[in-house]
Amino acid sequence: MRRLLLVMSLLLSLVSNAQQAVEVTEASLSELQAALAAGETTSVALVDAYLARIEAYDQQGPHLNSIVRINPQARAQAASLDAERARSGPRSLLHGIPIVLKDNYNTVFMPTTGGSVALGGFIPSANATQVDRLIAAGAIILAKTNLHEYAYGITSIGSLLGQTRNPYDIRRVPGGSSGGTAAAIAASLAAIGMGSDTCGSIRIPAAFNNLVGLRPSKGLSSIYGIMPLSHTQDVGGPLARSTEDLAILLDIVAGYDSNDPATLVMRDAEPPEFLARLDDADLSGMRIGKLSAYMTAADAAVRREIESALDWYADQGVEIVDIEIPELATLIGRSGVIGHEFRVDLDQYLALFLSADVSNLNDIVDLGLYHEAVQGALVRSRATVLNDDAYAIALAARDELRATIERIMGDNELDAIAYPPIAELPVFLGENQPGNNCSLAANAGLPALSLPVGFTNSGLPVGVELLGPFLGDARLLAFGHAFEQARNARRAPATTPPLVAGRAPEPQRTALQFEESGLQLQLETVLDVTVNRLDYTINVTAGADQLFAATLIIDGAAFELTDAVVENLIGPGRRRAAGSIFLSPALREALQEQRVYLKVFAEMLPVAGVTRQLP
Repeated sequence: MRRLLLVMSLLLSLVSNAQQAVEVTEASLSELQAALAAGETTSVALVDAYLARIEAYDQQGPHLNSIVRINPQARAQAASLDAERARSGPRSLLHGIPIVLKDNYNTVFMPTTGGSVALGGFIPSANATQVDRLIAAGAIILAKTNLHEYAYGITSIGSLLGQTRNPYDIRRVPGGSSGGTAAAIAASLAAIGMGSDTCGSIRIPAAFNNLVGLRPSKGLSSIYGIMPLSHTQDVGGPLARSTEDLAILLDIVAGYDSNDPATLVMRDAEPPEFLARLDDADLSGMRIGKLSAYMTAADAAVRREIESALDWYADQGVEIVDIEIPELATLIGRSGVIGHEFRVDLDQYLALFLSADVSNLNDIVDLGLYHEAVQGALVRSRATVLNDDAYAIALAARDELRATIERIMGDNELDAIAYPPIAELPVFLGENQPGNNCSLAANAGLPALSLPVGFTNSGLPVGVELLGPFLGDARLLAFGHAFEQARNARRAPATTPPLVAGRAPEPQRTALQFEESGLQLQLETVLDVTVNRLDYTINVTAGADQLFAATLIIDGAAFELTDAVVENLIGPGRRRAAGSIFLSPALREALQEQRVYLKVFAEMLPVAGVTRQLP
């Protein structure tokens, strides 16, 4: 009997290990569901796999700093959903899938903070409507993600957690305000995540993190229970690694909600059917308007990748039309309502969902409970007195902007308008982010899709924004899906690779001894892919007075073509040097393929130098 129990225990252990072995990095929702259906894994194992990646990469390695809190009930929820699957099958394509929520979505089972120390322990009295729909569909809320405090900015920094980093270049911002969700999904810390967009807060992080993000038509889905920045402009929606994943989640959260008057447009409307219509785009004969003013103002690398994507559409029979929107800057300047609504909306939210410790914006500002990055915005908002006449003018200007856009689209028979979601590349941490093109869709209430189209030479993602007609969201996503299927621009960040035995890959160490014509030196390197950095130490033990330089080159076998210096390691007459190199995509790839060489120049060596291949 004892032997039988030992055998059964071993078998259970093997099954558990097999389930843990399922790789979640870059896994799609359909792939995860297929693995669950086939018994290759369980939802508990998926939770553990994502938690292991959070442990490895969020506060270690690249230190993404994207996760505010882990849901302590996540494993128990996963176990319950596993049992339910065994009894009656899955509720939806999200059944048993771990997802993350931007920390401005109400949850009654863990705090909702808006990224602020002022609300560090605030547990609202009701879930957000979209959260209830996700839970009803069988999704597992794995964690809450960081954001720009109160969603009032686009670099994702706040007083509660600090700065989130971009997994494609950890020296740079991830965009915002949904930067925590974007960084987490780009790094496969969860299967998919929820963000919100008042003015670019889904679309900019999508562009900066090689993700797909849709700012839905205003009213397509409910904002009830999402901490407000501006109820007129606020929308909520997912960030995903693919259009299919985005479609699956949008089908679940879209629809009428009696708690959100804006969703009246959905009460009698047919369901959008994002997933069912994903392959419906017939590109032949379609027309895209290229917004000249926004394209001209864009960084050259951003413009190049978007132009390449538009060239692909043109090759499929889409006609690309250069367009201008008359008096665009004036219309946008007059139609913003965040300044009118934020203070009133936040105060009403805190009262509605029973915040006991902090009851209004006055408390937050008086106590200094905010990060300096939002100080100006909060102080100005606190001092704002709602002017009914000015507010009415702004609301009317929104109608005028939308009518102007719809007229331009109608006159030119456009299916979409294309432009950069943000004209500039992500800035370095601590800098202000310029180039935001968020207001066109946000102020008009129209849907806009941020779609990955490529990378710059320095490895930074680039996205295009496609603006569509009101409630044309599903067709707009299908339009993007066609591009994705043919020219998939998705590439996982190098800083968050698959785990090895449940851990991040160990740094790779090498040592190279160079001896030639009386010159002796030793080069030691440490390559850490999780921070995208090569650390080096070089010691010259003989002939230092004759040394000119020791450098790194790529593809040293073809010296006459490819021996340009990539990095200087040590200069004339020096005996020791140490430093760190942040890897370009070309150098990182060359290191992985062992195409990097040390090249040494010295008085006693040939003028062309002498090379040695790095181990």
